[in-house]
Amino acid sequence: MRQTLLLLFVLVSVPAAAADNWPQFRGPKGDGSADAKLPLTWSESENVKWKIPIHGKGWSSPVIWGDQLWLTTATEDGKQMSALCVDRHSGKVLQDFVVFENENPQFCHPTNSYASCTPVIEEGRIYVHFGSYGTACLDTATGEKIWERRDLECNHWRGPGSSPIVQGDKLIVAYDGYDYQFVVAFDKNSGETAWRRDREIDYGTDNGDRKKAYSTATAFEHEGRTQIVSPSATESIAYDPDSGEVLWRVRHGGMNAAPKPLYANGLVYIAAGDGPLSMIAVKPDGTGDVTDTHVAWGFGKSAPKRPSPIIVGDLMFMINDEGIASCIDAKTAKILWQERVGGEYRASPIVADGRIYCFSMDGTTPVFAAADKYKLLAENKLTNGFQASPAVAGNSLYLRTITDLYCIESSKP
Repeated sequence: MRQTLLLLFVLVSVPAAAADNWPQFRGPKGDGSADAKLPLTWSESENVKWKIPIHGKGWSSPVIWGDQLWLTTATEDGKQMSALCVDRHSGKVLQDFVVFENENPQFCHPTNSYASCTPVIEEGRIYVHFGSYGTACLDTATGEKIWERRDLECNHWRGPGSSPIVQGDKLIVAYDGYDYQFVVAFDKNSGETAWRRDREIDYGTDNGDRKKAYSTATAFEHEGRTQIVSPSATESIAYDPDSGEVLWRVRHGGMNAAPKPLYANGLVYIAAGDGPLSMIAVKPDGTGDVTDTHVAWGFGKSAPKRPSPIIVGDLMFMINDEGIASCIDAKTAKILWQERVGGEYRASPIVADGRIYCFSMDGTTPVFAAADKYKLLAENKLTNGFQASPAVAGNSLYLRTITDLYCIESSKP
């Protein structure tokens, strides 16, 4: 009896393993990689553990901590912005409540939503973000607000899209709008502004539409220096996460940058939106303007504007908005293969167990090998398409389509 009680104590005392958490956009490492063995095939009738409808319109990705899966949504007119908590094992909705109400929302383009920013979750807390409409820290047990901020002005013009990240005791997010462009770090415990830095970019135009961006920052350490790299229109900037000091900046042109940067092989990989060089690799050990000194390579052919790329070892995998999949050498940008898989893509792919999973706007989900030669392994289909990127916990794949939330799990033991 005593041994049984001791075993129960150990089981309930151990925190959730990393593989059971998907705490932010693009997962635990922020790079779309999952330590999981996911089903290769699924459909509306195969390997669906549960499926539930999600009200409203939202392109934010699910985030997971332990048994809880959270996501955000909004009414199509943007007047109400909500958070939902779901038991990830059963699909039972545990909480569903309005976080913010807006009397006169700004315009949001039909291809975007008022709930496109993915939350960040930690033990006991979730940080939900809706651009300039508001940011809130919620208690995950009760849903009560610990703090909120609704005082930062930014006209997103087409709707918000950048997701926050947690770095140390700070919640960091970019506001790259028509009128204002800046990065802010909130104290994650109080919501107070720790630092704010205007972009100070020469965009070469007074047209605010050319100043917009939707990217999520990436945090990493290189040669002992911790950095936050945050793409904007025209330039990407690396900040010191503690002070907000600009460490370096690189000019690449373009606007509407949305993919999340990657750090691997001693390089930072930045998808620059619709610029002449749609993807660049930068050596992150410079200071000031490093455009002419630290760009290792530039890549302009078939790079994505919205789906984030994936790196596996020395290989980079991408699927662009028009459905062209590519594999390039991540150190040289040499194209190893390109295939037109078809469809349109907004959601970012993931990699698990040597497989790249992609999610199209019509609900088709091609799966190909993470290898230097193209090999299509499966092509699956769900009723509605994808705008949101997936989440993974354990060996379960959580897919948010335009209307529903699915738990995809192998029906075999």
